[in-house]
Amino acid sequence: MATDQVYDVAVVGAGVFGAWTAYQLSRTGKAVALVDAYGPGNSRSSSGGESRVIRMGYGPDQIYTRMAQRSIVLWKELLGSSALFQASGVLWLAKENDAYCEATLETLRQENVRLDQLDRDELARRYPQLNFDAVAWGILEPDSGVILARRALQVVVEQARKGGTTYLEAAVLPVEPATNEIPDRTSAIVKHGNGRLNSVRTNSGREIRAQRFVFACGPWLPKLFPLLLANLIHVTRQEVFFFGVPAGTELFGPERMPAWIDFNKLIYGLPNLDNRGVKLAIDAHGPEFDPDAGERIVSSEGLTAARTFLRQRIPVLANAPVTETRVCQYENTSNGDFLIDRHPEFENVWLVGGGSGHGFKHGPAVGEAVAALLSGAGELEPRFSLTTKETVQQRRVY
Repeated sequence: MATDQVYDVAVVGAGVFGAWTAYQLSRTGKAVALVDAYGPGNSRSSSGGESRVIRMGYGPDQIYTRMAQRSIVLWKELLGSSALFQASGVLWLAKENDAYCEATLETLRQENVRLDQLDRDELARRYPQLNFDAVAWGILEPDSGVILARRALQVVVEQARKGGTTYLEAAVLPVEPATNEIPDRTSAIVKHGNGRLNSVRTNSGREIRAQRFVFACGPWLPKLFPLLLANLIHVTRQEVFFFGVPAGTELFGPERMPAWIDFNKLIYGLPNLDNRGVKLAIDAHGPEFDPDAGERIVSSEGLTAARTFLRQRIPVLANAPVTETRVCQYENTSNGDFLIDRHPEFENVWLVGGGSGHGFKHGPAVGEAVAALLSGAGELEPRFSLTTKETVQQRRVY
């Protein structure tokens, strides 16, 4: 099934990076096709799920603080007066002699991010629902907060469509740059020549033709580019838990409880949004995971770990019932930096990914940057280049 239309840009993946790229390109008048196998915000995607934290703090990594500052402006512009972004604040919990939180504090000040530095007594006074044992001080980002991720992403895609983007729900088959032939439909199908990708095909046989391609398909990047990315993009299984709050209490809503991050224990929590319960997740990378075939049922070990921490940090919820669970996945590069670079074999193909665990907030800035690169107005960020990616994970960006 072929089509005569040749798009200016085909964006593969309607997660937050791909959706914002399509939206930014549509605003410049480009003819854009946005393709996704399962739909925007679907439960298999790294951009799915109900909520994400939008924070400015990144230790010494000023580049991400600046991107987050730009992104929150664009999120607010797009979402307008809706309740999809809620400025609950984001609270960093620090121990004595906490190098990462001290670097975060310094970076926030350098970038003129509004903040409150709170001692332990002030933390306890403001947030009686939290237990601050082993916490010496904290940083509150009062203008940061939480975003209802799945619904916000769907707004981005809808706005892209209103701007002229063609949305296609289809699975693109793997791209194999080693052959000029078009194999049978069950294997990698791609047309290319002289270092240019002319089209891709879907599993239904549809051919999508474009002048340029952006592959922003998260954990599917190593599946579409197995020779190039199989050992450079690391896909891991992550578990998320929601715990029910006591009836009639307002202590756990976003007006009273901020999103909080205990960096030293790699765990974070979100307030009770849409009455779904308090969200708790461990940020440490889990085992390898297949986004297509992986079962999305949490483990008893994961629940035990989450409850143990819940008793420590929010003791009033020690016996709270689990109201929801979710298994998602991260897809990260070796150190956690983004991947935004041109494919080494195709001068008209761009690879965008490596954002899981901290990337959702950055969708607007990433989309803006990719659109600028495609127009020739942007410059490659060396930290995001393909040549900096390694096969062994040594996480440095959180």
